[in-house]
Amino acid sequence: MVMDSGSQDAEQLRLLSIFHYVVAGLLALISLFPLIHLAVGVGLLTGAFDGAGTGEAPPAFMGWLFIAFPLAFIAFGLTMAACVAMAGRKLNQRRGHLFCLVVAGMECCFFPFGTVLGVLTILVLTRPTVRQAFGVADSGV
Repeated sequence: MVMDSGSQDAEQLRLLSIFHYVVAGLLALISLFPLIHLAVGVGLLTGAFDGAGTGEAPPAFMGWLFIAFPLAFIAFGLTMAACVAMAGRKLNQRRGHLFCLVVAGMECCFFPFGTVLGVLTILVLTRPTVRQAFGVADSGV
């Protein structure tokens, strides 16, 4: 069975959209791993880890470090997961060509699944027929 270029592009964009949702879910799950460190930081600040028998508490800045870095990691991860999910939606709707390209480039940093998905997305989105489907004028380059 031979598929024409338009139906092949549509099928590939549909699959890329699905895979974007899957990778977004994985990114969101992985970005929540530092919740353990966040709990340790709260424990350090509240005195749950005071020295066993010595009565010495760890320095307060350690608790704040164990809170600040996990919060930053979680916020970045969930934001990236939301962007990947949004790119999946835009791929399905054939909108936001540049946004999808930028997110695909950022996905390449998340080895191994994000790298594969990002490269494949860039390869598909740079085809002239896909650019036309998104309503992007061909620059002739």
